Amino acid sequence: MITNDNIKEKLNSKFQEQILSWTENHSVLSAEILPEYNLKIVKFLFDEGFQFLTDLTAIHFPNQKDKELRVTYLLYNMKENFHIRLNLSVPVSKPDVFTLTKIFATSNWLERECYDFYGVNFVGHPNLIRVMNVDEMDYHPLRKEFPLEDQRRTDKDDDMFGRGAYFVHQN
Repeated sequence: MITNDNIKEKLNSKFQEQILSWTENHSVLSAEILPEYNLKIVKFLFDEGFQFLTDLTAIHFPNQKDKELRVTYLLYNMKENFHIRLNLSVPVSKPDVFTLTKIFATSNWLERECYDFYGVNFVGHPNLIRVMNVDEMDYHPLRKEFPLEDQRRTDKDDDMFGRGAYFVHQN
């Protein structure tokens, strides 16, 4: 039976220098890892039975110098009904992370989504292009340096979004 302690022990014995910290939240073990070792650590966990990539996402922390983009993987061992979360942080100026597409086919779409919205460059990805936003978009809209709405859009009708004169006078 897998426990947080024995997974932590296995990872520490093989990757102690590459794991920066450990946390547990609602019984889910999380490791903060060095970004250049994501592929090796994920491959090790895959061989240990974590053969389902539940989620892959990113978050932008603009005030964390040289660690502005955090990539998070949630891996699942179906046989043992056990999750582990891996976090890594990269600078916006060089947001390079190795792709997991050779391990998990599902990471293809998820990595493209992270690239599209946050600008994470998944090195070695077979087709790292925008997946939801238009190709002409020259920014990554979920970074906090951008406004919630594209101010350049001319096709918006403020009355439809609760910002028109009708709504202002009703309050």
